[in-house]
Amino acid sequence: MAGSSSTVTNLISTVHHDIIEAHILTRLDGPTLASVSCASSHLRELASNNILWSKLRRSTWPSTATFADEDSRLFFSDAYSALDSTAGSVPDPDRPFPELISAVDVHYRGKLILSRVVKTETTTAWFSSSPLRIDLVDPKDTVPTPIERGGRWAEDTCRDLEQGLTLSWIVIDPIGKRAADLSSHRAVSVQRNWLSGGVEAKFATVVGSVECVITVVTCGEEEVHVKEVSLRVERMEGTHLNGKDSLVILRSVMEGKRGNGRRGEMESKRRHEEFMEKKRGMKEEKMRVELVFDILTVAVGILGFVSIVGFYLWSR
Repeated sequence: MAGSSSTVTNLISTVHHDIIEAHILTRLDGPTLASVSCASSHLRELASNNILWSKLRRSTWPSTATFADEDSRLFFSDAYSALDSTAGSVPDPDRPFPELISAVDVHYRGKLILSRVVKTETTTAWFSSSPLRIDLVDPKDTVPTPIERGGRWAEDTCRDLEQGLTLSWIVIDPIGKRAADLSSHRAVSVQRNWLSGGVEAKFATVVGSVECVITVVTCGEEEVHVKEVSLRVERMEGTHLNGKDSLVILRSVMEGKRGNGRRGEMESKRRHEEFMEKKRGMKEEKMRVELVFDILTVAVGILGFVSIVGFYLWSR
């Protein structure tokens, strides 16, 4: 087997590097290109061409088209690799972090319907103290889509979005030059909001005891439009983290451990369902505690009233 591998490597080395670069490596996706670079020192040198990785980055995430070409391979590795579900510590928590960049791409059945970059200033008092919420779409605007309304609107649209809608939300630290995709790629839940009449698709990544939730809200009677794409970080108790605490979580994700390959969609959905189950358990436990407290309060009140009446009757 080793002899065969060596023979193949020798044969590849006889092919002119221009042919390999122009006609072979340009046809590969990111994971395959990374694997090819491990085959030999010759292929590693050719596969390390930053122009190749820049083209791959732009084709995979169109929102990054205006980004500089340098460090494209590192960016691809950060944004594509699986995230660790545990929230680790940040090595240098006091390092300046003046700006958080979000590069977002939304596709429907392979067709790009939304691609934007949003920069969020992180040094203001408002950002630190307010619940984090990053919005891509202005409340007054909507984004048209090729999605058509089905016969049974709620069921058909939810099923269609669950199967056909994909999203990437890459958060970027421009100072530390690290990045991470917070999205589950496909929605972990799709359901109709009966109050607004729209459909909400949620993409999520669980990190420790919190969940980074990306919500896509659609609207429209005949044609479906996107009216909201937002990111929030939610505790298991149901509250949302403020900007300061959210930034710690996001930095731990960007600077934390990574797995091999892209995180599986089913794994993301399983983690989300486990998170929601624990969230429901905590809510039910809280309701039980409150119920016991209410019963005790009423019991003490009744006992006090009976005691006062008894004392009054006895004193007469």
